[in-house]
Amino acid sequence: MTLIAHVDMDAFYASVEMARHPELREVPMFVGGSTRGVVLSANYPARRYGIAGGMPSSRARRLCPQVAVVPPDFDHYGEVSAGIEEIFDTVTDRVEMASIDEAFLDLTTAMRRLGGDPDEVAAGLRAQIADEQGVPCSVGMGPSKFIAKLASNHAKPDGMLRVPASDVVSFLHPLPVEAIWGVGEATATKLHRLGLDTVRDIASTPRATLCRALGDTQGALLYDLSWGRDDRSVLAREPAEHSVGSQETFGHDTDDADLVATEILRMAERTASRMRAQQMVGRTVTLSVRFADFTTITRTGTLPAYTDRTNDIHAEAMRLFRRLNLQRARIRRVGVRAEKLVPKSVTYEQPALDDPARGWGEADAATDNLVLRFGPHALRRARLTRRPAVTTGAE
Repeated sequence: MTLIAHVDMDAFYASVEMARHPELREVPMFVGGSTRGVVLSANYPARRYGIAGGMPSSRARRLCPQVAVVPPDFDHYGEVSAGIEEIFDTVTDRVEMASIDEAFLDLTTAMRRLGGDPDEVAAGLRAQIADEQGVPCSVGMGPSKFIAKLASNHAKPDGMLRVPASDVVSFLHPLPVEAIWGVGEATATKLHRLGLDTVRDIASTPRATLCRALGDTQGALLYDLSWGRDDRSVLAREPAEHSVGSQETFGHDTDDADLVATEILRMAERTASRMRAQQMVGRTVTLSVRFADFTTITRTGTLPAYTDRTNDIHAEAMRLFRRLNLQRARIRRVGVRAEKLVPKSVTYEQPALDDPARGWGEADAATDNLVLRFGPHALRRARLTRRPAVTTGAE
């Protein structure tokens, strides 16, 4: 049975800014122009005043004179979006980014691999996005992209809803015609003039009647959608450059070498987990360090053999860090990236004679499954329980 998820970030730009500036969480705020331009994204306290995306900024300020206005930082939003996409890659290789803040995931094959309850997998995904990127999301699941998208809309804000195939009609038919994908104001007006106000009304109308009123293509499409029929597949992108990485931006510049080392371990673990999810291995590890003055240095090392193990990648990243010989330098961001990856299936690992039958490889795999099913806090290395204030993203 096909299972599609639609993941939609809630008030994405505003949520990213609130992650960076927690003091904005409880006050009305929007991202956009202060006096000119439009509202790009508003938080929920601002929405209570009627402020909405696309509204002129001047009108938003009249509705709520005390509203906080944050200028957009599109580079940072792109980094967060890329980080979220890398989380999706840990679940399935069939990911379609519909925009910077929403995506479709085909979970059909992934669920066969993971087993368990789809709700647990979706909850783990939501928890991981919140933990790594600091933003909430809503997840809808269903047998098609159309139903998954409707389910995520119903789950907002910060919720989750799965519509099984057996419940599609009962879920769909009470909805207004405007809920159907592609029904804008003009089409909705035509439908209302025909006396069609709900999806059930459309489903009860002969296909031929809809085609005469709306045209063959649109009439047939609306009829099929009114019964939940949608055969569009998730358009998985072409494989990107064969590298995987993660980075942490500290909430405050730090010269605490122990704190930096902890975050390098966290980044190594995250990077290795994503490699394993993509069934890729590598020998090249790159460490990046950005300082308080925004200068950035990178160092690259080569491992003796291909690997996807957290310990191997972490050990090389720490070797590179120690070779920098930093003396109380204030650090803003660290990142760990594995490059020149190849499919695990084309490599062979020669075990040593004294290797145990089971080791860190099996421990990493077990950890990945637990984190995916139960969220990022299901199982962690003791050192990683120390969590500084950071904003996160993908390199």
